[in-house]
This record gives sequence, C-alpha cells and structure tokens, in this order.
Amino acid sequence: MTVGVGSQAPVPPRLRRDARRNRERLVEAAHAVFAEQGLEAPLDVIARRAGVGNATLYRHFPTRAALVDAVFRGQLAGTMEAGERARRAADAWAGLADYLDAVFATLAADRGTNDLMTTRLPDVETLDAVHAHNRETVDVLLGRARAQGVVRADVTTEDLLFALAALGRAVPPLAAAAGPDAWRRPLALFLEGLRGPAAGPRPLPGRPLDEEELGQVLGEMGPHRARPTDGSTGGAAAGGTAST
Repeated sequence: MTVGVGSQAPVPPRLRRDARRNRERLVEAAHAVFAEQGLEAPLDVIARRAGVGNATLYRHFPTRAALVDAVFRGQLAGTMEAGERARRAADAWAGLADYLDAVFATLAADRGTNDLMTTRLPDVETLDAVHAHNRETVDVLLGRARAQGVVRADVTTEDLLFALAALGRAVPPLAAAAGPDAWRRPLALFLEGLRGPAAGPRPLPGRPLDEEELGQVLGEMGPHRARPTDGSTGGAAAGGTAST
C-alpha cells in the first residue's frame, strides 16, 4: 500500500502559471507537514514551508477540508483495491486478515494518513467514499467469516470498525517506540479475539513492548505530545478552517 504525493485534486485549468505553481507547492508542503504532524497541523506552517503567504493559501484552499482533499485525493485507492482482493478470497479468514494488514500498513505510512482513516473529517468527499467502501468490505468479510465458522457469531461490523480505529490511532507512537512493524503484534492479538470455533489460536508475531516503550507510546498518544512547529505559534490557522 503506497501513499505518495502523486494523485491530487485536479488543478483549476485557468490558473496562471505562477498561481498553478503556488498551488502545487502548497499541496506538496501540506503533504509533508500533515505526514509529520497530523491533520491538525497549523496551516501557516504549511504556507511558510511552501514559500507563500497565508493569503495565497486561503485563496487556493479556503478551508482545511479543501486542502486535505487536494492532498489525499486518489492516494487511498490502494485501500479500496485491497478490499476488492479480500472479497474475492476463497478463505474468508485469510481475506479479512490480509485486508486488515493492508489497512494497517497504510495507517503506519504517516500521521496525516492515520488521522484521515481513523477519524471523521467533515466535507472531504473523497474520504467519505473510502470510509464507505471500507465499511462495506468489513461487512462482507465478516458475513462470510461467520458462515465459515471462523469468526465469533456475535461480532458486528461496528464492533470491528470501532476497535480497529482505536487500535489504529496507536500505530504512529508504536512505530516511534518499537519500530515500523510494531503494530503487527497488537493487530494479531486483536484478530485472535475474533476467532470462532473453527479456527485455532496462532502465535503472536514480533515481541511485546517493554515498560519503557509502553510509557513512550502512551505519552505520544496524549494531547500534550510534542509537535514540531517550524517556529510557528500556530496562529489562527490552526483551527478547523483556513479562514479562522
């Protein structure tokens, strides 16, 4: 699952060359800042990194949602492709496990992508399509897995989506504390809890966190976690829209 800067929202065709370049710089800078700091990163930091003023940013992207849509449009298509592959798998458990592995690899890519997939951000149309497809995929896979007796009969789609979102939020601090694949062990433990009578337990991958690493992870998940600022105090642009 790859997440890059390649497929952004289409650029309005009548922009002058300098305006078009400013828009491209803003999208590139936003992707980098969102990856480092998450989707709540101050918008004035993005403008500075792009080498433009706040007014230029607001002119191109009047709201935070518009900027997020431009950065991530098309970049989560791999998640939907993984869902389609999982639905075609003959073994429902293997399909579910492979799909969640692909989703969590995407969540581990950067903080911006993690925020995008584990929370709700209003007015981002392309994200709504990804969430809807994800829910449908999980619903289909759970139904098939119940029919094959490999998943608990009392697990609902909402149970699974809630638990996955909560676990997914821990992926970036887990990676920082214990390595980029540290999420595989808690995901495997979670999957073991879903198993039905037709599936036997399997050993967990990786190693458990030690006490120091657990403390680091929990610290990074708190609202007080350190955030790079590029020297910014955040300003008014740190809010939900670029105009506040």
